[in-house]
Amino acid sequence: MNRRVKAFDYHPVFNKTTLSNGVRIVTEHHPFTRSISAGIYVELGTRDEPSTLSGVAHFLEHLVFKGTRKRSGFEIAKSLEMVGGDLNAYTSREYTCFHAATLREHLPLALDVLVDLISRAQCTTEEFSTERDVVLAEIDMSIDDLEEYIFDLYFENSFQGHPLGNPILGTIDSLKAMTKASAYKYYKNNYCGSNLIVSVAGNVDHDEVVQMVEKNLGSLNGKAPKKQRKSPKTQPFQKFVHRSSEQVHILLGGPSCDISDPFRFESYIISTLLGGGMTSRLYQKVREKLGLVYSIYSHLISFTDSGLMLLYASTAPKNVPQVLKIMRQEIYKLATKGVSQKELNLFKTQVKGQILLGADDVENRMNSLAVNEMNFGIYRAVDEAIDCIEKVTTDSIQEYLNKYFDPKEKSQGILLMGDMERENVNSLFLSLQNQ
Repeated sequence: MNRRVKAFDYHPVFNKTTLSNGVRIVTEHHPFTRSISAGIYVELGTRDEPSTLSGVAHFLEHLVFKGTRKRSGFEIAKSLEMVGGDLNAYTSREYTCFHAATLREHLPLALDVLVDLISRAQCTTEEFSTERDVVLAEIDMSIDDLEEYIFDLYFENSFQGHPLGNPILGTIDSLKAMTKASAYKYYKNNYCGSNLIVSVAGNVDHDEVVQMVEKNLGSLNGKAPKKQRKSPKTQPFQKFVHRSSEQVHILLGGPSCDISDPFRFESYIISTLLGGGMTSRLYQKVREKLGLVYSIYSHLISFTDSGLMLLYASTAPKNVPQVLKIMRQEIYKLATKGVSQKELNLFKTQVKGQILLGADDVENRMNSLAVNEMNFGIYRAVDEAIDCIEKVTTDSIQEYLNKYFDPKEKSQGILLMGDMERENVNSLFLSLQNQ
């Protein structure tokens, strides 16, 4: 017997509550999912660290998993795995996130473990030393991964002298100098109510979440030290780093929007157009037509007060001049000629599709809720983002390009990493200056 299923349309229900100590709780109810994704976001990242504690935000992300007053490190690890869930964390330059994914019925467990991590962490001196060795190994591993490491070096050169240029992992020297007392003092002083956002998306009841969070975090110290963030200025540069490698890694970029810039949706479209997928200009020309690379893509980064548009490629040493020339030509072409209506329509559709597909993932929604709360203090529904994309025109694209894309290429940063003769690199950089 055939059954006809009616199509349905629903809008997730958003709720927000702020506890008396400043902890913000945001939820989005998706009734047709079995799963939930929960996260506790600490508004504290690499850029907020004192120079004497470089890497402490990331190190704390590791340390809290060593144990709490309630659970051992192993008990933390198995807590959600034993019910088919997942527990993890990451550190960015502006915040740290501890997150869990599990079935709806295990939400109380997920929140209890997350609260444990951000408010009751403790470890022995021996565990502190062991985990420091783990992070030192992570630093070595990241340096060996040239595609990852080149981004760290780009930040260091582009944001020279600014905390945004510091590596998220810290340095070998800063980690070795860090003490258990200094790390835990930073934890106690900064993992406070006003720095915390609890975000949950999925088949979730807001009042239930509030009740659980208030019970566990309601008595937490509310006031965190005021962050002293200063806006950076991106620096143009040309740099080559010699490393033994079959491929030369290329990272070319320049300034772009911060996260609240009126042109941020234009920047999404331009990033997608340049190197966002197989239909992008760079992929089609450099890989499909000329076969010069395997990997080439764009990477858009938006902070609270600055941003970067980066173009990455890796290629054989002999191909570097040609690949770099094409990348710069595409930037120049965009800056001087803009985008046709036909091309704009294509990439608007692509970006809208990516947003809508992402909206079906409760982890994406959890992250979006928190990031919007962090940066705007308001809820932004998916439909609002789609409306903003619809409003992008060829004229607004050109305004964005006029503001951020320099046709004279004086604001560009160029970083090459790999095995090339120094004379060839010097000749290449000289030719770029004369173009």
